[in-house]
Amino acid sequence: MKIAILGGTGPQGKGLALRFARAGVDVVIGSRDSQRAMDIAQQLNQQIAGAKGQISGGDNLQAIDSAGEMVILAVPYSAHNNTLEAIKPALAGKILIDIVVPLAEGDPKAVQMPIEGSATEAAQAILGAEIPVVGALHNVSAATLNKLDQPINCDILVCGNSLEAKNSVIELLQHLSVTAYNVGPAVNARCVEAITPMLIRLNISKKVPFSHAGIKIWAPGT
Repeated sequence: MKIAILGGTGPQGKGLALRFARAGVDVVIGSRDSQRAMDIAQQLNQQIAGAKGQISGGDNLQAIDSAGEMVILAVPYSAHNNTLEAIKPALAGKILIDIVVPLAEGDPKAVQMPIEGSATEAAQAILGAEIPVVGALHNVSAATLNKLDQPINCDILVCGNSLEAKNSVIELLQHLSVTAYNVGPAVNARCVEAITPMLIRLNISKKVPFSHAGIKIWAPGT
């Protein structure tokens, strides 16, 4: 199995690449700058020397072409729509996993949803119904992902309009040793994405005695 992570040179993309590769999933990180992607891939491989999975790099189109079914979009929100427009023809036959959160410009403690309602819905509108978009991994901090000696401290909320695509993404996420839940159609991404700025607010609060908080789904009585 090989997945692509577009925006894989950023903190969240690097953390995901490290964790997937360590779990035996090959990863190709994509960037507008292919040389930067290859350099970062080499550095990441050195961090997990001996891992079952390997990390490679290339430009975004090369990354998509090299991957199997799954493509993760981890670019900054400011680049979200333009990136999707540029890569749309290459995504035929793929599942796009959109992890982007539309944080308000200049204030990460607030969300600023696009007119479609969420980044996940905006991605689906751009790509069309023939390319399934699944929203996931919105509420996991980059700092947590990059602390490889610690487990991911939250559950993953997965939403999208294709049940088959969501099930495939949930199966992929099992490699990260997390519990992932199908929380409904793409419209519910409005709720899921909006959790992130609240977590950021908690994480920077001097009144909260911890940082990098996450969301957990608890059974009654536990």
